[in-house]
This record gives sequence, C-alpha cells and structure tokens, in this order.
Amino acid sequence: MGIFSAPEIMENYTELGKKKAESPWWKLFLLGIVAGLLIGFGGVVSNTAGHAMDNASIARIAGGLIFPFGLGIVMLTGAELFTGNCMIFTSVLAKKATVASLLKNWLFVYLGNLVGSLLLALGCAVSGQFDLSGGALAVYTIKVAVNKCSMEFGPAVILGFFCNVLVCLGVLCSLSAKDTVGRILGAYIPVAFFVISGFEHSIANMYYIAAGLFAMTNPAYAALAAETGLETANLTWGNFFTANLLPVTLGNILGGVCISVILWCCHTRTAAQRDKQPVPR
Repeated sequence: MGIFSAPEIMENYTELGKKKAESPWWKLFLLGIVAGLLIGFGGVVSNTAGHAMDNASIARIAGGLIFPFGLGIVMLTGAELFTGNCMIFTSVLAKKATVASLLKNWLFVYLGNLVGSLLLALGCAVSGQFDLSGGALAVYTIKVAVNKCSMEFGPAVILGFFCNVLVCLGVLCSLSAKDTVGRILGAYIPVAFFVISGFEHSIANMYYIAAGLFAMTNPAYAALAAETGLETANLTWGNFFTANLLPVTLGNILGGVCISVILWCCHTRTAAQRDKQPVPR
C-alpha cells in the first residue's frame, strides 16, 4: 500500500521525535534557519499575490492555495519547524525522549526559524521586492504586520491553537504517504485550511511582522503607508514579541501538543497495550 495506517504514523513519529530530540543544537539551529526561510517564502508569495486584491476572501483563498508548499518542502528536506516539533511531546510520553531534550529542540529550532525569517524579511525590504505596484506591496506588507501586532492576547492564543492543530495534522498526513506527491499533498490541505481561515502561525508571523517593520524603515514606504491613512503606532518590535509571538506561540504549543497526544493515546498507546495482553489459549 502507498500509505501508513494511523497507528503506524504515530509510532513512526514517536521514533522520529526521539531522533529530533537527540540532534545536536547546531544541526537543529541550521535546519531551523532553512525552515524559517521556507515558511517565510510562503509569506512572500502570499503577500505578493494578494496585495492588489480588494476582496479579502479572494485574497485569503489565493494565499491558501500558494502558502502551503513551504511545509511540503520542509517535510521533504528534513528542515526543522518549531510548530511541527510540538509533537515531539509524544516521544516524551513514550519515554523515548526527555523533557530537557524536548525543550532543547524547541529552543534552538525556534531561534533558527526566527533567524531565517528575519534574514528573508530584511532581504526583501532592502532589495526592492516591496516596490511592486508602485510600492503598494510595501503598504500591504505593513498593513498585515500592523494587524498582527494589534491583536488581543486571548484571541491570538486561540487562533494559534487552531492553527497548529492543522499544521500538526499536515505533518502527520505528509508522513502517511510513501511517495513525494502524497507527502506534499498531505501537508498541503491542512495548511491551506489554516491560511484561508485566518489562524495564526508563529513562524509565518516572524516573516510577516518583521517584513512590515523593515518596510517601515524605508522613508518612501513609510510615506506611502501614511498617505493611505494606515495607523502604524502598534507596529513596534516590542509588540512583535509581546502582542503576537508570545500568545501565538503559546497557542501553537497547546494546539500541537493536544492533537498529537490525543492521537498518540488513541493509536500508539492502545496498540502497545493490546500487544502486551496475553494471547488466549
């Protein structure tokens, strides 16, 4: 067959999580940079495609159709993505990884994702990539960043929770396939759902918000934003971390841990219990 069963997927990820938890910090950091770039590329493309669309629904659908390829490439290249790695908690439950090794993975992968996202955002800002449509792309990029920095803490946590339920399901669906096309499609559909729904992904936001902040350092872009009446007071580095990344990251962790633990308990753990039962004579 071309796919793994649900118990097989969870068992495979538990073993994969063990390897991820045992990886050296420098490898996690470097592969985290790669994943930050790949997810950020999805942000670049979705902003570029949607900046001239007046209909918000169509813009979201366009973003949902093109953004998800980032996770598919992450899965194929073995890059390290913080949100997907929230499922390593299943390896801790299976006693194949420690809490300390889990936290090490999360820390260095998160930092790598952040560095990759910042490098991409800075590169786009200084290279003139935001010049498209007479600078309209720059204004749109700033607008997206402002909206994300203006969120209330509670809603940001909830939107982050739902987002990572879908991202982790995308990882598992990708791992269910044994061929390249199946692995990409497995990752594609759940991520398309979260983008179109408007849920919040901490690593994607590292690009979206940083891009807006870097765009605002360009006087021409800042002037264009002011001309449109865009209020940018909330777009600060402080709000980047406290108003968005903090609550969204917490939500991502909760969502990823919850869905992966439920699936692990229902599939891997129960299967292990059945295996331990004596065979009737």
